[in-house]
Amino acid sequence: MSDSPTPPVTVPGGNAIQPRPILWLITLVAVGLSLFQLYAAGIQPLGLFYQRSIHLMLIMMLAFLIFPVFGTKRARGALGGVIDAVFFAGALITGGYLVIYLDEIIGRAGFWSQTDIVVGCIATVTVLEASRRAVGLGMTLIGAVAILYAFAGPRGELPWLGQFLPGILEHRGYNIDRVVGQLYLGQEGIFGLPLGVAATFIFVFVLFGAFLESTGAGKFFIDMAYAATGRQRGGPAKAAVLASAGMGSISGSAIANVVTTGAFTIPLMKRLGYKPHQAGGIEAAASTGGQIMPPLMGAGAFLIAEYTGVPYLEVVKVSILPAIMYFATVYLFVHIIALKQGMQGMARSELPQMRQVMRDGWHFLLPLGVLVWLLAMHMSPMRVGFYAVITMVVVAVLRYTVWFLFVAPTQGQPVTPAAIGRVVRAGIVKLVEGLELGARNAVAVSMACAVAGIIVGVVGLTGLGLKFSAMMMAFSGGNIILALVMVLLASLVLGMGLPVTASYIVLIVLVGPALTAEFGIPLLIAHLVVFWYSQDSNVTPPIALAGFAGAAIAGSKPMETGFQAWKFAKGLYLIPVFMVFNPEIIMGGPWPVVIWNGVIALLALGAFAAALEGYLFMRMSWLPRIAISGAIIAVFYPDLLVEVAGVVVMALALGGNWLASRRRALTAG
Repeated sequence: MSDSPTPPVTVPGGNAIQPRPILWLITLVAVGLSLFQLYAAGIQPLGLFYQRSIHLMLIMMLAFLIFPVFGTKRARGALGGVIDAVFFAGALITGGYLVIYLDEIIGRAGFWSQTDIVVGCIATVTVLEASRRAVGLGMTLIGAVAILYAFAGPRGELPWLGQFLPGILEHRGYNIDRVVGQLYLGQEGIFGLPLGVAATFIFVFVLFGAFLESTGAGKFFIDMAYAATGRQRGGPAKAAVLASAGMGSISGSAIANVVTTGAFTIPLMKRLGYKPHQAGGIEAAASTGGQIMPPLMGAGAFLIAEYTGVPYLEVVKVSILPAIMYFATVYLFVHIIALKQGMQGMARSELPQMRQVMRDGWHFLLPLGVLVWLLAMHMSPMRVGFYAVITMVVVAVLRYTVWFLFVAPTQGQPVTPAAIGRVVRAGIVKLVEGLELGARNAVAVSMACAVAGIIVGVVGLTGLGLKFSAMMMAFSGGNIILALVMVLLASLVLGMGLPVTASYIVLIVLVGPALTAEFGIPLLIAHLVVFWYSQDSNVTPPIALAGFAGAAIAGSKPMETGFQAWKFAKGLYLIPVFMVFNPEIIMGGPWPVVIWNGVIALLALGAFAAALEGYLFMRMSWLPRIAISGAIIAVFYPDLLVEVAGVVVMALALGGNWLASRRRALTAG
């Protein structure tokens, strides 16, 4: 036996130098978490606090193992190891205390013991530190500020802090017992609705996405998009749009979409003639659309369903048309640029054939089909996710078994006991990889939801939501357009430090009451507007995170790429406004009205892309572009005569451009 220390190993995805025992422990905890979630989702549902506390405990254990205290770029060291061990113990205490003593805690509700308060303090600090490591400092600071705000006031732990609050934000203040009871021992804090959704619906679908990813579904969707669009003008860019829509069913992150599909699409776009910053911007805009694309919507569909009380399947159904509008706008931008720059499609020999793609990967459609069918049967989304995961595993096993028994022998690989042993071992390794990947992918979103629970708990305790609504009314002067602009700006600021899911939760708690009660926006539309606007930090400078990821792959300047992403993603800002002024496309109504609104919305978005680029069938002069801009505003106005006038102006401008291009083609001919 050697006395040398265990060699360090780099953790995939984390860039952290980890000793091998830590890697084994990460795998053990991650697989345990995934198996626990599958058990609770499909075999034996657990009570609210049992489910959420065990989930959070395992998530935080994983966070402290994957992300060392001093960052992922350096080794842990002795001091780092001690600190991480302390917080690891804090994670065990956070979940274990509730699981063991839940009945006693419920029995003394409101009359907490000193041990309850001490454990609650440990849990709060542990959650904030795990969030700092897994999500970022911004989320942690907002959670800490929320707690300080709860303490500020004449009856609070920090009465002096209340002196610095503006009059409208003042409140009585709360002591540590009341705050800890709200955040740790009740259902409106850490273990509130955001974490509840993360611990049930979101995790099992993230796990489903991890199995799709580990079995090659991402490549299948990308190849299918290329086979469908590759020969058209700007084919790789159009494939990026379609592939990102497909990957939206797998990945829960716009940035993850960029780095997965962008690794293929951005180099091909550049080779075809797109400028590097255009290629990166197109990919960023398309990948951001993956977060609003049903059925998952980056976990947003589950949150919206829980907050509004609207069935999950209904949220998915009403989100299909807006998502199609968004991708149609990006697709048209791509097509117009290809026309302007005289691009051609790729050669048939460079593209995968649709028949071959479907032959090799048709089985990936089976789990998605099971998922959609079970949702249509109104089964619980958590149970649907369980069956989707099981179907994915069964399909992968059957496919490989058929290949091993019938195809491999024809290729000189006979079926022997040794070969069977190797195949079984490889299958188990692949299964463990999928379970581990799913748990790793869920860490950030679960920690974001836990800290969002702290913020929601403080908002409920102090009445901050109503005060924020009053401020919103005062600043906007009752003007709904100004109110929507304020929501957009607030989402942009929140997006600097929060992931999309957390930004949506915080923003809807603050502005949701004003949008519904003061401005009369239907509840579901208010949630969709806030959720859509929460995506803007991915594509809006100076924080365009997805744009910067695209720039890194494209080798372009980050800010230039960010501005291109902002331009291509304009549907992200216009479509929510259309929802507000034409609620029939979401809430339903007479079919003629719904069809009319859908048609004019698509026409307005297409005209907007043409006016912005100054090109459709040929170059546009300034006059029709100005006329189209005015007509777009008219189409968004909720008055039939004004809408018809806008449609007529757009039709004349676009039709004139088409006639001019035809005349030029005839003259050239």
